[in-house]
Amino acid sequence: MIPFRYEQPQDPAGAVSLLAESANGAFLGGGTNLVDHMKLGVAAPELLVDVTRILPAAIEELPGGGLRIGAGVRNSDLGVDEAVRLRFPLVAEAVLAGASPQLRNLATTGGNLLQRTRCVYFQDVSKPCNKRQPGTGCPAREGHHRNLAILGASPACVATHPSDLAVALMAVDALIAVQGPAGERTLPIAQLYRLPGDEPQRDTTLEHGELITAIELPPLPYATRSRYRKVRERASYSFALVSVAAALHVTDGVIEDARLALGGVAHAPWRAREAEALLRGRPPGEELFRRAAEAELAAARPLRDNAFKVSMARNVIVRTLMEIA
Repeated sequence: MIPFRYEQPQDPAGAVSLLAESANGAFLGGGTNLVDHMKLGVAAPELLVDVTRILPAAIEELPGGGLRIGAGVRNSDLGVDEAVRLRFPLVAEAVLAGASPQLRNLATTGGNLLQRTRCVYFQDVSKPCNKRQPGTGCPAREGHHRNLAILGASPACVATHPSDLAVALMAVDALIAVQGPAGERTLPIAQLYRLPGDEPQRDTTLEHGELITAIELPPLPYATRSRYRKVRERASYSFALVSVAAALHVTDGVIEDARLALGGVAHAPWRAREAEALLRGRPPGEELFRRAAEAELAAARPLRDNAFKVSMARNVIVRTLMEIA
């Protein structure tokens, strides 16, 4: 048993202040990821700051049809919220595709975005891992990497980000509200995550002590016709091999705008901007969708046992866009 201190602050400012005083502390939301890592020995925080009772836990209207989702909203509530299902179905589908009902009842929206990789080497403290212990190596490159990255990886790390919700939020350009020692700030979700580079231990750009307090979904009228499709080893409960979040705006037979993000293929939710650019201004169709997918995946660098993800991602992109179009 590794002892740790446990605190229940009265508000987010108090939580931030407490964690700022401890270099080896962590915020505790639903705990569905952190507690597992504590049991495995992957994480050993000296201080847990419980934020479950102090984070906003409501889904609120924003001008123009957007939504503000409190970071304390449970995943199960987010997935069935009527406004989310009607205006941003890809977000609802992504949440309900993640984990099991029991975990969704406990997991918080903010915590969902900060999940850490399920790479087996990261979770096994008997093995070296650059993400867990920088400089020790990445055995996944030559070892078990079937579920790992084909895009944006580095020699230091080929881990993938596990959140389904984050992929959908990436597609709709969600904004992340953060409170930290330096005050409050809002950043686009694309600036929240980072690729591994030579610092694979850093999943996000958040500074120590910064707390996600809310997520804003900007108005996106054509998101009412959007989808999230997830391919996994088993339908009941598993992380994505490949997932696609997509929305299309088609007017008079021409694609005016397109949103496309991929999961299960990179260290961060992957925004498919090459594909989006190719889609805009052209009539929708299977051949166009295939060319767009191939353009995006031209940068893929699969390893020995995960090259199948390239063709899988291409096929899932095409099928998802065909269903929307």
